[in-house]
Amino acid sequence: MIEEDKQQENLDNQQDDSLEQSSNQSDATSVEAPTTSTEAKQAPSVPDQDLSEEEEFDTDDGNQGRTVSAAEMAAAVARAAEQAAAVESLMMSNQAYQAQIEELKGQVEELKAQYARLGADFDNFRKRTEKEKEELDLLSKCATIRELLPVIDNFERARSQIKPQNDAEMNIHKSYQSVYKQMVDALKKLGVSPMRPEGQEFDPNLHEAIMRETTDQYPEGTVVEELMRGYVLDSRILRHAMVKVAVAPEPVAAAEENPETPVTEN
Repeated sequence: MIEEDKQQENLDNQQDDSLEQSSNQSDATSVEAPTTSTEAKQAPSVPDQDLSEEEEFDTDDGNQGRTVSAAEMAAAVARAAEQAAAVESLMMSNQAYQAQIEELKGQVEELKAQYARLGADFDNFRKRTEKEKEELDLLSKCATIRELLPVIDNFERARSQIKPQNDAEMNIHKSYQSVYKQMVDALKKLGVSPMRPEGQEFDPNLHEAIMRETTDQYPEGTVVEELMRGYVLDSRILRHAMVKVAVAPEPVAAAEENPETPVTEN
């Protein structure tokens, strides 16, 4: 029972307090209302634009709210300036990167050109080396064959000069002629071919004239006889052919042919 009485007493006290607070608020409103109306009458008229600017800065905190808004505006301007500086820095960095890219492109093109030149130089070097190697092989082959040509000449002289008289000599003759034939076949396989200058016009690049024969059977400058055979390896001359060249006979003077022909004097 005692506790119920206490709770009822607390409820009564709370109701009294709420009534007092509501009466105080109504008195304050009735007092402040005339003041507000009076201030409204005394306050000068302000343009709508100024009121809108004040409303932009007005907050629930009064003058303190305006100071905060200005700081925020200054901070926003500072942030915008920082962003502009960052954008400008990025643009400058981009331009620097573009310049580096262009420089690298130029270096790449230069390296490509150098690589192409090196490839061309190497290809020329390879071709030149192969040509020099072939030339050396041909020179060594020519030098070897030149040493064998006198042996071929001796076999040919023996065949033309030696006349076998009996069967034994004929067998010997056939034996060394078979060796001669083997050597000729080997030279043919290597590309060696003999010259056949008889009846051809004398060519100083191929022939070597060691004798002249006056004759009217051949035109002047024609090879009449081959005294030593010449040989060619492909297009290279191994040995010039030693030949006899025809020479036209000297014309007989007209006075000697017809001595009775009178000589007229001017």
